[in-house]
Amino acid sequence: MDLNLLRALDALLQENSVTRAAERLGTSPAAVSRMLARLRRAVEDPLLVRAGQGLVPTPRALELREEVGALLRGCDSVLRPGAGFDPVHLDRTFTVQAGELMLVRTAGALAERMRAEAPRVDVVFLPETLEGGPALRQGLVDVELGVLGHLDPEVRTRRLMSVPLVGLARGGHPLFDARRITARRFAAADHIGVSRRGKRLGPIDTALAALGLKRRVAVVVPSHTGAMLLARDSDLITLVPADWLSDTIAALGLRTFPIPLELAPLELGMAWHPRNAADPGHRWFREHVAAAVLGAGPHATE
Repeated sequence: MDLNLLRALDALLQENSVTRAAERLGTSPAAVSRMLARLRRAVEDPLLVRAGQGLVPTPRALELREEVGALLRGCDSVLRPGAGFDPVHLDRTFTVQAGELMLVRTAGALAERMRAEAPRVDVVFLPETLEGGPALRQGLVDVELGVLGHLDPEVRTRRLMSVPLVGLARGGHPLFDARRITARRFAAADHIGVSRRGKRLGPIDTALAALGLKRRVAVVVPSHTGAMLLARDSDLITLVPADWLSDTIAALGLRTFPIPLELAPLELGMAWHPRNAADPGHRWFREHVAAAVLGAGPHATE
């Protein structure tokens, strides 16, 4: 049955008047009269009958009054955005695809947020092995974090941070003997590349080439953790986001330095599939993921 007919029936049974029901529904008495005629045919009962100057409900109408009211309240609850959502009752596992630096930055703060507000929510972090594929579209991943690229066209995104890069080397590296690290001295050092696909060249090489310089990428490793440990134990240098893992860098005996080149910062964001856009639980989780990232450093931007 048309939901509008149920609303008309509820109004008629509450008001026992076509005119007052029309006022309640914001329509005309003629329209309500037509709906009453349809309702009478549907339930095979007159529902409201004339009694002097007014209308009185039939026994069948009295039976329907509470039932129709409860049915409409249930429909309104179902159709109301986020109705009844309370994270404390959420029992769900969310999957986040993120690189290791985003993982280290986000996981601890996010876990604390989940424990405080939704103790039955679990979070699974996946590596970037699914990056560039249809993982969000296929529902294999709830949220993707990091440098966003090669996403399906329908995927929704939110920009989170703009982070400049800095150089990283062991504290006693010869680079630090000079008062200033020039582009030439930077290019002369042997570098560690970080790439899951084994890529050796990138924006650094383009910027150096514009100055007539070239660097040697002596080693390529698949993770920033590996690069940091290798830099600690050698005269190789690598790159990291600025103001990122400062305690870990200090504990490893490493130092950062400004890169003497004009480089665009990393643009980090969050992506999700529109199937989850309006889901109250997913929306709540996305807000906490963003807050966990944005609350962790001076480069956070809305």
